[in-house]
Amino acid sequence: MKNFALTGVAGYIAPRHLQAIKDTGNSLVAAMDPHDSVGILDRYFPKTSYFTEFERFDRHLEKLRRTHSSEKVDYLSICSPNNLHDAHIRLALRVGADAICEKPLVLNPWNLDQLQEIEKETGKKVYTILQLRVHPALAAIKKELEKNKNANKKHNVVLTYITSRGPWYNFSWKGREEISGGVATNIGIHFFDMLMWMFGGIQKNHLFLRESNKAAGFIELQNANVQLYLSIDSKDLPKETVEKGKSTHRSITIDGKELEFTEGFTDLHTRIYEEVIKGNGFGIETARPSIEAAYEIRHLPVTNVKELYHPMLL
Repeated sequence: MKNFALTGVAGYIAPRHLQAIKDTGNSLVAAMDPHDSVGILDRYFPKTSYFTEFERFDRHLEKLRRTHSSEKVDYLSICSPNNLHDAHIRLALRVGADAICEKPLVLNPWNLDQLQEIEKETGKKVYTILQLRVHPALAAIKKELEKNKNANKKHNVVLTYITSRGPWYNFSWKGREEISGGVATNIGIHFFDMLMWMFGGIQKNHLFLRESNKAAGFIELQNANVQLYLSIDSKDLPKETVEKGKSTHRSITIDGKELEFTEGFTDLHTRIYEEVIKGNGFGIETARPSIEAAYEIRHLPVTNVKELYHPMLL
């Protein structure tokens, strides 16, 4: 049994990490969040030490390390706001734990180099959650694409991701670009990773729409041309999705053939945790291209090339 600690335990994504820690037969010994709505701990790990102040949490983890406690932390799971990931990863490595960090690992690509230096100094590892790489439907598509690879042909891809969020979103840290990186980074970064994992590196990048609740663009990859639309606006949901009472629509079309992959996301964090514990998780270099892509999209000028528009922009 491994010992885990967790930052951001009151947040949206934390339950998936709590479930993954439980599913893999491990223990959560400490958790931190400045917001005290953390009753969910009773459902998973009722004996967890809980802190509202990062400094006291830091001191507790350091004490466990220095006293060689049976609760010394092996992994720190990081579910805190995006701009804090870098600091919380550093804490993990400093107290002798590996880090399992939600995406994006960092907002600015150059911070990855410093984290790699600390990895070397401490002998500990930084892992990230790139769950689409273990989604069965997407893994099958990647395998099929590689089998039928044609160096002279680029696939035409249309990627649509609409995940409805209420007014609270813009009043939370997620709605503040300096903290979250903006909507494209916050909800899109794992799709940037998925696209490059499937179709190779980015050759050109265009941005056609950048608003607080949606973004759209065109990405030319080594083996694909991608029309991209990301949104948290419920008005963008397809009629059939609304009629089914669902609030999320994920769709990828490759050469006119659509794969709707809204389902199949329930246990992906657990699969990631299983691989991390085996030492096979996704590390800094795996995450780097998507972080660079998100950073570039955040700073691209908005242009107008209608022939490259995603259908929803038309």
